[in-house]
Amino acid sequence: MLRFLTAGESHGPELTAIIDGLPAGLPLDLEAINRELARRQEGYGSGGRMQIETDTVRITSGVAAGKTTGAPIALTVINRDYKNWREKDIPPMTTPRPGHADLTGAIKYGYRELRIALERASARETTMRVAAGAICKLFLGEFGIAVGGYVVQIGSVKTRIPDDLDYVERFKRAEASDVRCPMTEAAEQMHEEIRQAKIAKDTLGGVMEIVALNVPPGLGSHVQYDRRLDGRIVAAMVSVHAMKGAEIGSAFENAAERGSNVHDEIFVSEEGQLYRRSNRAGGLEGGITTGEPIIVRVAMKPISTVMKSLHSVNLATGEAEQTTYERSDHCATPRAVPILEAMMALVLADALLEKLGGDSIDEMRPRFQALRQARLADLPMDNVEWRFGYPV
Repeated sequence: MLRFLTAGESHGPELTAIIDGLPAGLPLDLEAINRELARRQEGYGSGGRMQIETDTVRITSGVAAGKTTGAPIALTVINRDYKNWREKDIPPMTTPRPGHADLTGAIKYGYRELRIALERASARETTMRVAAGAICKLFLGEFGIAVGGYVVQIGSVKTRIPDDLDYVERFKRAEASDVRCPMTEAAEQMHEEIRQAKIAKDTLGGVMEIVALNVPPGLGSHVQYDRRLDGRIVAAMVSVHAMKGAEIGSAFENAAERGSNVHDEIFVSEEGQLYRRSNRAGGLEGGITTGEPIIVRVAMKPISTVMKSLHSVNLATGEAEQTTYERSDHCATPRAVPILEAMMALVLADALLEKLGGDSIDEMRPRFQALRQARLADLPMDNVEWRFGYPV
């Protein structure tokens, strides 16, 4: 239902995205989109590139009088750093850096210059994911769905957030922290962890939680592998640069438990509403949303560009050679939160469009209100014996 593409190089003239499939009539708040782009550039541990760029989006298609038309939406962001590269003779790059797409890109595409892979594989591309995701956040917001995130680990510093701290407060506290951690004491320790990595001329990764609130039950499907929403969400998370793992809910912790301690038992209120007292499944069962918050934990490896030299091979000479440093962050985990939020928003917007259908927001609103809920009144049962009835 929803498709998006990005284009552009890290040091090229501009970045581009096209998002197709959104309905007509969605009000687009340019300031809200630019706020998301600014969030992507904020966070302790950022490198020099964030001092050069001030990302703002230009919308060049798919909008009239401030609302979407149903046509593809085209977005562009100018690379200010391009002026420093436009007339520059770029030295050859022939020694691949471990952890990057330098070597694999050359094997895949036959590049005779490794920087070509670097330019497109750069996390600068995520600028346009955030811009597209910001529009999807606006779309989801029309139906009361909100997406947020925060950091729970940087390097060896971990925090466990109290269950009684609600998610809206977690989001708020995280945005007040330059490491995007809602727990003050842990945030201070994370700050120091990053500072020590800077001194050591090294990099750090971490773990983030991305949460979607007020998602209706019934999105996704169990009937085909590629329609399972948990699979689509995990795939979207690990498609982001440096993300090497994702879990729905407390998946890895659950793996050490017995089933009777893991599954979210179902209860019914006096009003006939079905509910859970826990959410270890992270808001998804059988690839379908339960109506509980969708919770995804994502693991980010340390940034591959390190100031310390690493062993490699010069492909031009065939000789062993140490890598040379390219400008980079020391820790990009705080900045990754809005990128992962954007990917969550893109997947959920697609799932909601799939569920509701319709070509305009006005068409979709009554369909959303009519969605089946987790309540007895919406779930009449025949309660009679039956057979498959396939012919032998």
